[in-house]
Amino acid sequence: MLTREMERELVRWAVDARKRAYAPYSGFAVGAALLAHDGRIFTGCNVENASYGLTVCAERVALFKAVSEGAQEFVALAVACGQDVCAPCGACRQVLYEFSPHLLVIMADGEGKTWRTAHLSELLPHGFGPDHLRG
Repeated sequence: MLTREMERELVRWAVDARKRAYAPYSGFAVGAALLAHDGRIFTGCNVENASYGLTVCAERVALFKAVSEGAQEFVALAVACGQDVCAPCGACRQVLYEFSPHLLVIMADGEGKTWRTAHLSELLPHGFGPDHLRG
């Protein structure tokens, strides 16, 4: 369980990552910070593309960086975007569910002034995971 100060620190990482977003088409910058079980923090920002379908969300960038560095167990994810808090999109929820169905998700505004939390299993009830593929 994270303390309020630990949540605040993870939100700070997400707000900082948001500053590096490449969002020339939507203008909607998003930053994410993913806390691995071993204490490492992996950040990501959204990276848009003129071919919109090739855009990658901040949450998936952070997760893919983490997995590529050997982390596969996660405690919490902070997401910072816009003028109000926002939750990960459906695709990001599904990709995160693969590794951490009970992940704590901290949803913050773009400046990190306000946030709320929920567990991924609340944001993606009845998610589809690896156990569904095992006979």
